[in-house]
Amino acid sequence: MRISAKADYAVRAALELAASPNRDPIKGEQLSQSQDIPLQFLEHILLELKHARLVRAKRGYKGGYWLDRPPEDITIADVIRAVDADVVALQEVVGAGPTSGGHAEELGALLGMGWVMAPARHLRGSLFGNVVLSRFPIRSHLQHDLTWKTCEGRNVQRVDIAIGDHTLHLYNVHLGTALLERHHQAERLAAIVHDRRVGTPKVVLGDFNEWLRGRATALLSEKLQSVDLRKHLRRRRTYPGVFPVLHLDHIYYEGHVEVMKVEMPRTRRALIASDHLPLVAELRVEF
Repeated sequence: MRISAKADYAVRAALELAASPNRDPIKGEQLSQSQDIPLQFLEHILLELKHARLVRAKRGYKGGYWLDRPPEDITIADVIRAVDADVVALQEVVGAGPTSGGHAEELGALLGMGWVMAPARHLRGSLFGNVVLSRFPIRSHLQHDLTWKTCEGRNVQRVDIAIGDHTLHLYNVHLGTALLERHHQAERLAAIVHDRRVGTPKVVLGDFNEWLRGRATALLSEKLQSVDLRKHLRRRRTYPGVFPVLHLDHIYYEGHVEVMKVEMPRTRRALIASDHLPLVAELRVEF
């Protein structure tokens, strides 16, 4: 099984095309350079979007790629569906509320994927927390409360995904911002992930909110393998400000997991979309 940046690349390319005035064609080379996507990989993705009738293409001096329909008629779900994503993990998602089923239900329905949510708190009357969508069967799911005293609600979501006769255990984490809060959460999280009654492979990912090498990093590094960003990235800080000086987002794993590639796109859209830069890892998991 491979967890890749393919869906992320497809969405970024579609957004670039949507921003083109009058849907004018954009050269593949221009898309590749502006979005920092390898051209050969990008052309393969654009071909899939073309087959899905989301993008059109024309060769020649005045040729390029453009959207096949108005941007307002294309959703993110359309783009993810076109590249055939198998598993999607999300954080800080609005769930069911008094007047709607929420973003998780809508996205799951549009993609034709099963989904499970681990609400950590309420936001304006709606559930708010982590969500995993999967094209593979979800064997089971549960959440562990990590909330400390009166701090904002936090949890870790574990989703057991069936890959044939095997199971991938995915942990979706979002720790707190206070030091003592994270100390409490680190002990709890390490015990949850290191539970030997749960077999391998395991993948633990999310926002650990540690400005320095803190308790969570130390405990998980003792028990699990960590994706070493130094081997893959020149710039490793996932928070784009002056401080903190280290990355806040981490990926840990246990079992037969091979790290193929790690990327941290620092684009204008990434800087606008979140206070964190996206940390994207491509992994090959063997059972």
